[in-house]
Amino acid sequence: MPPPAAPEPYPDPAPSYPAPGGGAAPGFPQAPASAQPEHLASAPRPPAPGQPAAQGPYAPPPPGPTPQTAPGPGTASGPPAAPVPQAPQETPGPHAGAAPHAPPVPQAAHATPLPHGAPGPQASHGGAQGPPAASGLPRTLQYRFDGPEDAPVLVIGPSLGTTWHMWDRQVPELSQHWRVFRYDLPGHGGAPAHAAASVADLADRLLATLDGLGVQRFGYAGCSIGGAVGADLALRHPHRVASLALVASSPRFGTADEFRRRGVIVRTNGLEPMARTAPEHWFTPGFAAAQPAIVEWAVQMVRTTDPGCYIAACEALAAFDIRGALGRIGVPTLVLVGAEDQVTGPAEARTLVAGIPDARLALVPGASHLAPVEQPAAVSDLLLTHFSTAWQQDTSAAIPVLPHAPGPAASAAPFAPVAEIAPPAAPDAAAPTSDDRYEQGTRVRREVLGDSHVDAVNAASDAFTEDFQELVTRYAWGEVWSRDGLDRRTRSCITLTALVASGHLEGLAAHTRAALRNGLTPAEIKEVLLQTAVYCGLPAAGAAFAVVGKVIQEETTPPA
Repeated sequence: MPPPAAPEPYPDPAPSYPAPGGGAAPGFPQAPASAQPEHLASAPRPPAPGQPAAQGPYAPPPPGPTPQTAPGPGTASGPPAAPVPQAPQETPGPHAGAAPHAPPVPQAAHATPLPHGAPGPQASHGGAQGPPAASGLPRTLQYRFDGPEDAPVLVIGPSLGTTWHMWDRQVPELSQHWRVFRYDLPGHGGAPAHAAASVADLADRLLATLDGLGVQRFGYAGCSIGGAVGADLALRHPHRVASLALVASSPRFGTADEFRRRGVIVRTNGLEPMARTAPEHWFTPGFAAAQPAIVEWAVQMVRTTDPGCYIAACEALAAFDIRGALGRIGVPTLVLVGAEDQVTGPAEARTLVAGIPDARLALVPGASHLAPVEQPAAVSDLLLTHFSTAWQQDTSAAIPVLPHAPGPAASAAPFAPVAEIAPPAAPDAAAPTSDDRYEQGTRVRREVLGDSHVDAVNAASDAFTEDFQELVTRYAWGEVWSRDGLDRRTRSCITLTALVASGHLEGLAAHTRAALRNGLTPAEIKEVLLQTAVYCGLPAAGAAFAVVGKVIQEETTPPA
């Protein structure tokens, strides 16, 4: 990769804006210039001629009410909720949840100030959680627009535990060229808490929202789980996506066990453990120490998230795995990652680049997982360069090409092209066979018992026991555990009772972990054991309490 462009110093800190009617504007205090990193992957791009120096959620609100876009077909009627004090240009939709929207990203030192009263791009968002679909679940997401109504649409998606405000620092520049569409995950940022079962479910809800607004083809950039949504769209609906940017994303996020254990911790302890550890996962240590206001903003975003929706998103990430399908992503793709990201870092980024035929890598120095917050100018410049180039190459007439803003980008080389890799063979679409029960059983067994348990069992298997393990996988997990007659919570209750009654305590620890993953709380498991004490005997239940109590302590204790 070529070295980064020559660094430029940050401008002086932007002054505080006076609030309309006098007094200080709401928000976090400005960060000192010395606290900012001194080098970026590329220099900030100046505004286009004739355009204001900065626009968007950081500008003072224009006088009078903020115009609203017409609601899509799925938007229900009703009085709007009260506007959020931290983002005066937003008007929450009629179905905004009770939880307050997380505050916008605090201003960094290199923000370009606007004169008082200067107009920013018009923004609007609808609750967009329209009338339920036939299944009773909502089909749309909470969203907002920024930028000209006649510009091509650029959709940007958030990370788990964040809101659309994580992209605040990119909107002023991106909205000069595109109509920027941001959305919140279910239960995030005050959005209605209707949990999504999978990444594909999130992608379907996003498409339903865009369909209701008449948006057919668009560019897409997403961070972490937002990137997973974009990859899913590019695989299942390639005609809708003109160009793709995957930020701090991965074809598989860690291990399924890690995310399911995170769900167990949240179910038992609430979101406080996740909020407390978010800064160390999202930011570099130096940035976190120098920017306490931004750290507190990040913590509050997590705290205001609905726990059930957070757990469902963890389950969705646990099941997400597109490693074998990367070769079928056929749109120009930018893979952008912070050089110090410890969650989905450069190794995962290179896996994406190696597997996607038309992909380029952008490594942002001095950034961790939330690179758009930590290095906003670099990320803005990289996204602007990528989408401008990609849409000029796009042959679809549905996407008009806007003139590119003049600037020093020609001399910058923020990323280098990667040689094309032959895509893997598309998965066979053969009719189901008897082996499907074994494959189904393997998947369900891993989801319920965890990868580490199944891997240990497989490693201990030999020529004498392998047939038995195949029988267990095919019959117990591929047939009985896969039936629709009972949910997994109920099956876990029955299994725990049966193990206690039969005295088979050697399997009780594994199935206690499974019960926690399947949604049982420690209090509910205790009730199951009390019930077994009545019908299976006090000695059996006493021994079970000793085993189960140890497992619950291990599984539900948040990381230090």
